[in-house]
Amino acid sequence: DLGSTTTKAVVMDDKGQVLGRGITNSRSNYDTAARVSKLEAFIDARLSLIRRELDKEPAVAGRVDEIIDGLTRNFRREQFIEQLGDLEQTCVANVEGPRFAGKEKAIVGALTEVFRRLREEEADKLFAPDAQRKSDFFRDLAGSRFMQIGEEVARANGVEFDHLLHMYDKSIIEVENRPPSADMNRKFRSAMERVRGEMSSALDTAALGAPIDAALDIEMSERYVVGTGYGRVRLPFPKEHIRSEILCHGLGAHLMYPKTRTVLDIGGQDTKGIQIDDKGIVVNFQMNDRCAAGTGRYLGYVADEMNMGLHELGPLAMKSTKSIRINSTCTVFAGAELRDRLALGDKREDILAGLHRAIMLRAMSIISRSGGITDQFTFTGGVAKNEAAVKELRQLVKENYGEVQINIDPDSIYTGALGASEFARRAVVEA
Repeated sequence: DLGSTTTKAVVMDDKGQVLGRGITNSRSNYDTAARVSKLEAFIDARLSLIRRELDKEPAVAGRVDEIIDGLTRNFRREQFIEQLGDLEQTCVANVEGPRFAGKEKAIVGALTEVFRRLREEEADKLFAPDAQRKSDFFRDLAGSRFMQIGEEVARANGVEFDHLLHMYDKSIIEVENRPPSADMNRKFRSAMERVRGEMSSALDTAALGAPIDAALDIEMSERYVVGTGYGRVRLPFPKEHIRSEILCHGLGAHLMYPKTRTVLDIGGQDTKGIQIDDKGIVVNFQMNDRCAAGTGRYLGYVADEMNMGLHELGPLAMKSTKSIRINSTCTVFAGAELRDRLALGDKREDILAGLHRAIMLRAMSIISRSGGITDQFTFTGGVAKNEAAVKELRQLVKENYGEVQINIDPDSIYTGALGASEFARRAVVEA
């Protein structure tokens, strides 16, 4: 599911069981995003197979979650170190041109030291058992640490920090467009050795070998792929391998909640109200018009205007003590209205609460035009993770439709990819 902001993938077996999920930021390159999300889904699928095998081993009973957490964390560490090596080589190769004439040796020396510290000091900190990471995307992890260490190293080596920053900015784009290698088994086995070291005093780690090997030896073959989402036209698939977002979100919501009849999806670029029957087939739908008003992109713009992270909007809005009416959810005019409200002395949390209500009022209008809410109602998409949006939605649904069961799955961002996977599974079964 190639969304405007994130790309998601789901791997399903021929019995309809989800084995793995993967997600990445869509960047400006859908081809890379599709490869990365699919690779992430297969990594997650391999972890599911490992869990299956570990569940059969009496010696690790009660410790499987801990083992999987350690294996996942150390696998990510292996990936991080591999991509660091790629980034270092790319940065060094980019030290060229008249701007750096006569400074090449000093810049390369500083870069070498930065990456040595990233590899030997920061990797262990980032992926320690109790480490808290704000993001798992390589760009975010490497970037924040590169800035901190790079400034120190530049100062110590008499190199302009701007030169190191230029190398990073130029090189990270190239590295992002080269997904990590698909050599999963080697990384899993290296990660497992680190898990053994972490748990050796508390567990008979010899019992881990056979189930891990058995899971890694299982061959996974890709039978059929279906693409959907905002960027689906970029996929090099024949038309029978492409499905609309409407169809995939409807079917995906049905698989998660079979009694669902109404689906609201708010993604990065659009809002969809979908009516489905008891088989997950779409019978009616409505979408927002061409602009991004009331979507995830709108919330992103609001976050930028307030100099906040997108993830901070919901929690701050939840602190509101009064509701402020926002007249427009137009992205073009949002900045001006925000500034006017702040100038009038309104609190940020109250403004944000009003914005979230305005967004949900717009969504309710779309739902109404699609046929209203009948039976169970499912909310999907990235905005479903925003607690303030969910609060306003629940209140508006109750006001307009009474007591209705509202389903919000923690993995609702994968709904479109889940529906696409089911279309792929059915194509294999029918063949």
